[in-house]
Amino acid sequence: MSAALALVTGGAGFIGSNLVRALLERGHRVRVLDNFSTGLRGNLLELADDVEVVEGDLRSYERVHTAVRGVEVVFHQGALGSVPRSVQDPLTSSAVNVEGTLNVLLAARDEGVRRVVAASSSSVYGDGGTFPRVESQAANPISPYAVAKLAAERFCVTFWRVYGLETVALRYFNVFGPRQDPGSQYAAVVPLFIRAIAAGEPVTIHGDGEQSRDFTYVSNVVDANLLAADADGAAGTVLNVAAGGSETVSTLAETIGRLLGKPVSREHTPPRPGDVLQSWADVTLARATIGYEPSVGFEQGLRLTIDHLERRAS
Repeated sequence: MSAALALVTGGAGFIGSNLVRALLERGHRVRVLDNFSTGLRGNLLELADDVEVVEGDLRSYERVHTAVRGVEVVFHQGALGSVPRSVQDPLTSSAVNVEGTLNVLLAARDEGVRRVVAASSSSVYGDGGTFPRVESQAANPISPYAVAKLAAERFCVTFWRVYGLETVALRYFNVFGPRQDPGSQYAAVVPLFIRAIAAGEPVTIHGDGEQSRDFTYVSNVVDANLLAADADGAAGTVLNVAAGGSETVSTLAETIGRLLGKPVSREHTPPRPGDVLQSWADVTLARATIGYEPSVGFEQGLRLTIDHLERRAS
């Protein structure tokens, strides 16, 4: 991708802000669209002089169109995340994740954007079937969030087929790393576990702890986005982006405890509605299509995340 203008929707969020930094480091001009409902202004504070910010909601075509104007590539990271949130409020989850994506695609089509790289989710696979997950498997979403993400990625494919707008949808698997907010009501498991174990508090495990996840360090996801923006022959594809491994939630807790040098105590609660039991990706198609190769593994990623949180706390 040339040094032309790139838009990152949700650029104040966890993945978005990491992507913004990577784009700036490569000399690109960057615009961010965010309504700061879940994204943090602090994630962009040190970049204020380098990033243009359009404050607005994905559900507003007018604001989205304003943000897209003059852009070469859109990295659509903006979403209302969290399976539990979608179970509590499926209407808002669908409006942001489906209607919001449709607004981005329409604006990109109308403004002649070269390519849209959109964030999808491993949750679209649901439960059952075989592992590791391959993109040719039938989707079987079991939460409103997963249904919305599946609809959004199908819109991406349709806009390529019908309108000729180049799109690539990336199915993220359990992303973790710096700038992931541990204070949110819907915080992801990794920052919650790190904070609890570091403070000598018990970790809360929903179910028996044997549910598995393909924990993927955020720099791998950033790399995949940058590759997807330029790869020849990638338009219209849907690709897994993961580390290509599988660790249980219990193993996650034990590994964090070992890295922190702290004992781990657990409190078990009933399983949450909509949570899948297993998650493990095959990244062969992403490797062949965009040249993706996960460069940071599970334990190294946890160490980097812990280091980042410790620096912020000092």
